[in-house]
Amino acid sequence: MKKIIITVFAASSLLLYSTPSFAFSVSLGMPMGHTVTGKTNGVATHEDGYDAPSGFLIGVQLPFAMGLGIDSYKTKLKETEVKLGTDMYNIFYQLPIPVINLIFGLGFGNQALECTTCADDYDKGSATQWYTSIGFPILPLFDIHLSYRSITSKNINIKASDTKLDFSGSVTGVGFAFNF
Repeated sequence: MKKIIITVFAASSLLLYSTPSFAFSVSLGMPMGHTVTGKTNGVATHEDGYDAPSGFLIGVQLPFAMGLGIDSYKTKLKETEVKLGTDMYNIFYQLPIPVINLIFGLGFGNQALECTTCADDYDKGSATQWYTSIGFPILPLFDIHLSYRSITSKNINIKASDTKLDFSGSVTGVGFAFNF
């Protein structure tokens, strides 16, 4: 009888641990990699590659599984002093899965080339994204998550011509969430 009680207690503890019923969740992450796959006039937009981005990915989940987020990061273009600045505003939904936190979202915002002369040479371009994030609970109040963002940005305009640069690509990130 003692073994049955201990087994039921252990099983219910694991079940209750993996199905939290928290009202809010705050997520803070950082971008780890940025890959630009866009081509302008059939040529890669920047052939020398990109350094790791720096910035933040923030999300706040509301009690009804919907949430809002902000992404802001800069990615330095290798062999130059130019940075690609990205600012996005997101809305997301967390699927009601007990063991993992699976999120799907959409975002809109802008991208701009940033340097000492870029404001004179380039216009800001609009950007959209879809993204997904998968989180794993590590303690009852915390989880660690990985995210993937697919960005479409094909309209950073060169002021001296009618050419529009394509900085579409993807961003991967890692972060943690606090549930309360």
